[in-house]
Order: sequence, then structure tokens, then C-alpha cells
Amino acid sequence: MLSLKDLRNLDRDDVLDALGLQRRGSTDWLLPALTALGVGLLVGAGLGLLLAPKAGNELRDDLRERLQGGLDALPGRTGTPKASRTPSAP
Repeated sequence: MLSLKDLRNLDRDDVLDALGLQRRGSTDWLLPALTALGVGLLVGAGLGLLLAPKAGNELRDDLRERLQGGLDALPGRTGTPKASRTPSAP
């Protein structure tokens, strides 16, 4: 049994712990929110690619050209681009 002296020494965290509750920090919501945002972005991008009005080959070619254009625009970019990974015809 707790004495009166023990009760006086209890702080808020001790009381919440005794009740089975937990005190939450001000940033405890940040990681779940960022995770949900990331998953939503990935799902949205995937659905956008699936529902795109272009065929897969055309879409990949357009994405490759845009990425290459972005890489070429980077300052200090030298050298030639790597060979594309399209399979050659037999």
C-alpha cells in the first residue's frame, strides 16, 4: 500500500503509468504522418502510371528522355550517357 509520503512524491508520469496510460510527446505524430504521406505518394504515382493514356513503351521513352534532360541540365555533368537497356532484336 502507498503511504501519504509516497503519494506526494508521485509525478504525472507515475500516475499515468499506474493507470496504464502513456504520455505522448509533441512529435510522436510525425513518423506515422510521413509514412502515410510516402505511401500515398507511391500509390498515387503508380495509379497515375497505370491509368496514363500512353502505351508502356511510349511512357518509358518519355520518362527516359525527361530524366536524361534533367541530368544534362545539372551543373558539372560531363561524359556520355550510358547505353540504354532496350533489348536488341535477334
